[in-house]
Amino acid sequence: MEFVRLLLVFLHLLGMGMLVAMFFVQRRAGADAPMNKGWLHGSALQLLTGVALVGLAPLTDQDYDHVKIGVKTLVLVVIAALVAVNVNKRPASWLTPALAGLVVLNVGIAVFWT
Repeated sequence: MEFVRLLLVFLHLLGMGMLVAMFFVQRRAGADAPMNKGWLHGSALQLLTGVALVGLAPLTDQDYDHVKIGVKTLVLVVIAALVAVNVNKRPASWLTPALAGLVVLNVGIAVFWT
């Protein structure tokens, strides 16, 4: 079971890396480029692996702060919703930096909320 937990953590971190990479991809594509679907893929990977990790908690003797998990999920849902509304459209000038800020906020919550 520990292997499954570590695999989920690995995939969860890859999802976070994908979201960070999408910021750079979006910036490089230019202001006129549509939102990259990678934002949705990264946020879906984060959501699925996060839910799976919390669901496996009783089997792996992990104890998670459910308020922290709720806040992280809320931030991730906001990211996904903003992208879903703007996918295949030219995003507003504030959207890409706002998404990057939300990703950094989520990473900060994960690291510093103890």
